[in-house]
Amino acid sequence: MTSARATAYSRLGPTADEICEQVERILASEEFHAAKRGRSFLEFVVNETLAGRSEFLKAFTIANVVFGREASFDPQNDPVVRIEAGRIRKALERYYLVAGRSDSVIVTVPKGGYVPHFEYATSAPAPLPVKQSERALPPQHESREKPVSGSTHPVRLTLLHLGACVAALLVLFAAVLAFLLPARPNAQAATASPKVMVELFAEADRDDTRSDIARGLRDDVIGQLARSRGIVVVADTLRDDSIAGADFTLQGNVQLDGNRLRAAVRLVRQQDGAVIWANNFDANLGVQNKLAVQGQIAQQIAGAIAEPFNAEGMAPTAQRGDQSTYACTLAYYSYRQNVTATSHSVARNCLQNATQRYQDNATSWAQLSMIYLDEIRFRYKLGTPASPDALRMASNAVNRAAVLAPSSPRTLQALMMVSFFRGDVDRALQAGTAAYAANPDDVEVAGEYGIRLAMSGKWQTGCELLSIALNRGIGSKGYYEAGMALCQLMRGDVADAEQWSRKSDLEANPMHHLVLLSILGAAGKTDEARQETDWLTLHAPGLMRNIDGEISLRLQRPEDRERFFSGLRAAGVDPAAIPSQ
Repeated sequence: MTSARATAYSRLGPTADEICEQVERILASEEFHAAKRGRSFLEFVVNETLAGRSEFLKAFTIANVVFGREASFDPQNDPVVRIEAGRIRKALERYYLVAGRSDSVIVTVPKGGYVPHFEYATSAPAPLPVKQSERALPPQHESREKPVSGSTHPVRLTLLHLGACVAALLVLFAAVLAFLLPARPNAQAATASPKVMVELFAEADRDDTRSDIARGLRDDVIGQLARSRGIVVVADTLRDDSIAGADFTLQGNVQLDGNRLRAAVRLVRQQDGAVIWANNFDANLGVQNKLAVQGQIAQQIAGAIAEPFNAEGMAPTAQRGDQSTYACTLAYYSYRQNVTATSHSVARNCLQNATQRYQDNATSWAQLSMIYLDEIRFRYKLGTPASPDALRMASNAVNRAAVLAPSSPRTLQALMMVSFFRGDVDRALQAGTAAYAANPDDVEVAGEYGIRLAMSGKWQTGCELLSIALNRGIGSKGYYEAGMALCQLMRGDVADAEQWSRKSDLEANPMHHLVLLSILGAAGKTDEARQETDWLTLHAPGLMRNIDGEISLRLQRPEDRERFFSGLRAAGVDPAAIPSQ
């Protein structure tokens, strides 16, 4: 992402390109004496600053993302981040005294915090280009441009700098998902990890830029998928036997129209050629560097494909079900990417059938619980009627999952969500803490746990976790952005809150329009607030009659609700004066 802050560097000091090249130069130097953990620390804080998220560079965030600490991390009792920051400061000082005396860009991490500072050296000559021999990029990337937003070679490996630059609209072939994957012909095949072959991405012509991006994108996708423990990735070797041995093929093409890029990707089942997932990814090469675009799109593709296969309890066995469980989990994660009434119905029906046929699959029960719960929390988006049955069914499903697999991260996540909406916040946070501790790499768990913490009044910790999930660029379009808008509203930064809110899925989610309305009221933008009020009155009259109930269901502290309501009142909407439904 080219953030406002990243742009500011080009006006007030070194540009993002210059900063990235300098960090790459430092990391490639033998005179930069820092261990792997320290290097990861430097990469992360630079990336976050260039991406405009420096306010979240707290000890808790760094400890979780860089050092793998659990949610119970206490920076007061564990000084690991402070110690590592001190080591990096000394390593940078030594580098600039020995090898970097003629460098034109100075990178420091001032004491008292973890936000790096960038400035030009006084009267220093222009920086020397980094030698190809010093670069750590894979050979196939050597000829490509350098990134403009923090995407240096080690940073590309962490993926955290890419953020949520382009929120792709998932094109679901939803009807195909429900129980489409037939059972394997034998037990041995049924227990094997599925194989996904990544074909060569096509280009419409011989344009060098397009061909370069197509090759690079395919290489990045393979690299991302290869890290998944739940699948086997197979590169297209142009041999028939490689195609025959794959369960799925990933196909794609790259199109360019000036600076506008579109990558169209689809996942095809080899057995019958059915397209079970497809997506278009758009980017602007005038704003982002090619490497950044490739990495960001590859991350989203790999996340969408690998996450279902990585889900606990996914692999079919004689006890847990046949390959229909794959279809249901794909349907669930496709729904999570694009929350619509159609995708919700497909996932709901599939999981209902799966839990009846394979009643000891805890993951299916947990996912079904969250599908039921969404009929309450997303009911204005999905168009589902208000009914206590949804919460009752969600509770029954998660209780069944808890009997089968009480320590499963997916079970604990569902228990957290259901408990929160039942009003048992203490139990919800206990389950969320356990879920996040069990699998801190699970983006869905981290994001939902962060939102529950924040809405319970623990805004600092919750928003830091939410930022971690947002950085990884996986999840429903605009969902995490709406959470960040609330975080900034509660911090009193209404300008930043409005920016985040406008990045959320406003076109489809009335609740997010309500958040924007409160923010506009707090900002004193009465004309724009009036437009939001008119939209909500036309498209979500039920929500407008039940504002108090919906906000009270989410914001647990009276003072947080009052802050939200005060923004609405400033916008001309008084929830207390609106007749309840």
